[in-house]
Amino acid sequence: MSLKRHAPTPLATALLVALAVAPPATAVEPVYAGTTAYIGDATSLDPVEVEGVQPDGYDVKRSSTATKTDMPLLDVPQAVTVVSQQQIRDQAIQSMADAVRYVPGVGAAQGEGNRDTLVFRGNTSTADLFIDGMRDDVQYYRDTYNIERIEAFKGPNAMIFGRGSPGGLLNRVTKVADWGEVRSVGLQVGSFGKRRVTADVGQPVSEDVAFRVTGVVEDSDSYRDDVTLASEGLNPTLSFRAGERTRVTLGYEYFHNDRTADRGIPSYNLPFEGTRYPVEVDRDTFFGDPDASEAWVRVNAFNALVEHEFGQDMLLRNRTRYADYDKFYQNVFPGNVNNAATTVGLSAYNNATGRQNLFNQTDLLFSASTGTLEHRIVTGLEFGRQDTTNLRNTGFFTAPFPSPCLAGSSTTNCIVPLGAANVSLPITYRNGSANGAGDADNDGVTRLAALYAQDQIEFSPNWQAVVGLRHDRFEVDLTDRRNGVPAGDRELESSDGLWSPRVGLVYKPIESVSAYASYGVTYLPRSGEQLASLAPNAQTLDPEEFVNYEIGAKWDLRDDLSATIAVYRLDRGNAAVADPLVPGQLILLDGDSQRVEGVEVSLAGRITGQWSVIASYAHQDARTTQAVGTTPEGRVLAQTPRNTASVWNRYEFSDDWSLGLGAIHRDESFASISNAVTLKGYTRIDGAVYYTVNERLSLQLNVENLFDKDYVVFAHSDTNISPGSPRAAYLSVNVNL
Repeated sequence: MSLKRHAPTPLATALLVALAVAPPATAVEPVYAGTTAYIGDATSLDPVEVEGVQPDGYDVKRSSTATKTDMPLLDVPQAVTVVSQQQIRDQAIQSMADAVRYVPGVGAAQGEGNRDTLVFRGNTSTADLFIDGMRDDVQYYRDTYNIERIEAFKGPNAMIFGRGSPGGLLNRVTKVADWGEVRSVGLQVGSFGKRRVTADVGQPVSEDVAFRVTGVVEDSDSYRDDVTLASEGLNPTLSFRAGERTRVTLGYEYFHNDRTADRGIPSYNLPFEGTRYPVEVDRDTFFGDPDASEAWVRVNAFNALVEHEFGQDMLLRNRTRYADYDKFYQNVFPGNVNNAATTVGLSAYNNATGRQNLFNQTDLLFSASTGTLEHRIVTGLEFGRQDTTNLRNTGFFTAPFPSPCLAGSSTTNCIVPLGAANVSLPITYRNGSANGAGDADNDGVTRLAALYAQDQIEFSPNWQAVVGLRHDRFEVDLTDRRNGVPAGDRELESSDGLWSPRVGLVYKPIESVSAYASYGVTYLPRSGEQLASLAPNAQTLDPEEFVNYEIGAKWDLRDDLSATIAVYRLDRGNAAVADPLVPGQLILLDGDSQRVEGVEVSLAGRITGQWSVIASYAHQDARTTQAVGTTPEGRVLAQTPRNTASVWNRYEFSDDWSLGLGAIHRDESFASISNAVTLKGYTRIDGAVYYTVNERLSLQLNVENLFDKDYVVFAHSDTNISPGSPRAAYLSVNVNL
């Protein structure tokens, strides 16, 4: 498999140019998401919901995803943070790690330099990512070029989204054709060879048909030596009215991301003042071989949304998503440093994953009255199938070991001087499984069938409740092709019937204030490689269970300013966790195994007509309640600081000039559950300047790490730690045609 860097193709570049010079749209009143749209004649038909938010401001009031109905966030008995389109633009957010910087209770991890990895209330996840409410669980880096807003739902969300999401999830809401007129092109250049172009063009063709196309091309370098990034994406959507009461939205996305898989720097092997720390080297130092470390993904996804309004406040909605993912990564990365801090071991492997996802959701929404009670009811079905192939190959060094490998090296561990960065080594890759253990080689089919029902009950103007129950039938068939697995033992099966309840009670003493209490359960079934990494027994096939208890309050101080607070306890049971002593092996923990207790506070919106703010604080006590192998109970969960805080301000001095200033603080945390390596706490300052030249042209300069703070941003393990970026500046030119 070629490791040649994939630059953006001429076709992708040409498509963006075509978008930029598209002809002017006809003048049709735009429909902003989050407001009311009409399927047919506005004078004769009832309104239907359109997902999204108003285009300006940090304070988002409504969501159609949290309960599958268009509902004020004030009435949702759950902690929810929405990253608005205004915030995405102002902070130049381009990744999921960027998006959660100001989200309380959610952080990011390294993900071995090849995938989005988020930490929701102490639970690390690479799969709890959704797009327009549909599962998008392949491990890759996502972009924001086609995103209207990003929603972070905290705690278990199985009633709405199905399995997983124990500590929360991230849902991306895409930009779709909505009969609005859009003509925008963005160009960004800056530090470390940053080069990025985006385009967004949308227009109505007629009163019944509209289209929209978004695109991106990026070809950038990094503050890390020889680390590069190339992306290209194209997402056209078409909306049309199929009759007076039916609306159809079709979309297709092609996305290709190619980057250097950067596993960061190792840590010292001996403690200093009671703990170990990352090695002290220049932030740009790459340990390993960047030319042989690549991660790429190709995504081809088709989406269809059909909505039909029957009248009498009844709506039928069907969503279908088919996505084909082709993912590969290969890395040469650091391991243990010797006691003298003079050498470090390098290892290598690659991994190829192919997956085809097909999901279909059907929801029926209607209202009813029973005596004095008002009901908003959602009933639904979801069906899904995921076909996955996965092959991992270990990288082997051949004796006599090539320079700069030192004495003591082995076929899988090249020991090099600690200062030998950016090494180039001959490596042979092959599946290293033996006796049914080691590198993965499997084919799997996952089938899902779910039935759910939810009732939003209004007892009085002061009291409301949300009660729901979902049942998932989840089946996995896995063919284990590893060396040493007897033919009769290759087929593994898992089947679960999962009941996921959700109960929330809301009290509103006045219209702008709510207090709530909620209870939710979600399950994470055994699937994929887990089945091949556990010794067969009755507990092996039992799913992990997560139970969340939460109370909170929300206050709409004004139409453009909101505050929230949430207090929660999240328990994890029957966990399968990585064995600290045996890589690739899982340990089963029967019963309660982890507990996270926390508080989250947030404020978003306008303090004055000129001053906008996003502020958040989270306190988390996240610990194991059982021993993990030789690691005793009571260990702090990986990359979960006890305290985090952030604040972002934008002040508009005039119609033309604005200034942004933000601060992000994280207490110290641990690189892994061993708690052996400490990631020091830090406070980072960011800034931005905005200048509107005229109604068609605006400029913005974003400066990250304004005071050039030396810090660690996240980790994957005790020996894979990512230093944060030095001061970096990015100039964006935004043109509205």
